[in-house]
Amino acid sequence: MEDLEHWRATQRAALLTARQAIDQAERARWTAVMCAHLRDALPAVRGLVIGCYMPFRGEPDLRAQFDAWRAAGADTALPVVTGRHEAMEFRSWWPGCPVVKGAFSLPMPDGTPRVTPQVVLMPPVGFDEQGYRLGYGGGYFDRTLAALLPAPIKIGVAFELSRMASIQPQPYDIPMDFIITEGGVFECRDARLARLDDGPAVGRAMASLRARRTPASEAHDGASPPCYAKDFDSPH
Repeated sequence: MEDLEHWRATQRAALLTARQAIDQAERARWTAVMCAHLRDALPAVRGLVIGCYMPFRGEPDLRAQFDAWRAAGADTALPVVTGRHEAMEFRSWWPGCPVVKGAFSLPMPDGTPRVTPQVVLMPPVGFDEQGYRLGYGGGYFDRTLAALLPAPIKIGVAFELSRMASIQPQPYDIPMDFIITEGGVFECRDARLARLDDGPAVGRAMASLRARRTPASEAHDGASPPCYAKDFDSPH
């Protein structure tokens, strides 16, 4: 285990360095393509609770897409750390809602409704050919994903330069359902990533998984107010 932890730490450091070195114009182009892929994947979001994230250390900045989803009737939520070695909870978030600073000085909703997302977006430090993600090493997302019922659709969003052959997954690692990069949308199928050819294929795959994962009784009609003020600047 010590060797694995050292190897992962080395991989993590190299991947973070590469991600943070991306040219600003290139980053903007790649992000725009990723947002288009996300619109293909989730064309109808009214009533959907989407677990989001605040960009950190060069992660794809998808906040404009989060704004668009709220305007279309979705509820966006951010993870809240409740304790060390514990699963996180998700609380509704919209720009301007009450927040406190959490780990890495990122905002955590303070006192907003606790929600259960049907879709969770995660920006891995690295991802592999089986759909597993390499995170920051704290294990928070693995514990959280294991605890969420019903299981949400898990979407990793990352740049192609974060791709690796294997993270050497362990029993506690949970694979993503989809990985979205500037290179396309990839479904985790039969323990490998399979590229979906076009928007309709992406939409069908996502709709099929949503139908299996989300009970009709959990439909959520409300949405957070679409306000566009920024709580915190992205710490790149």
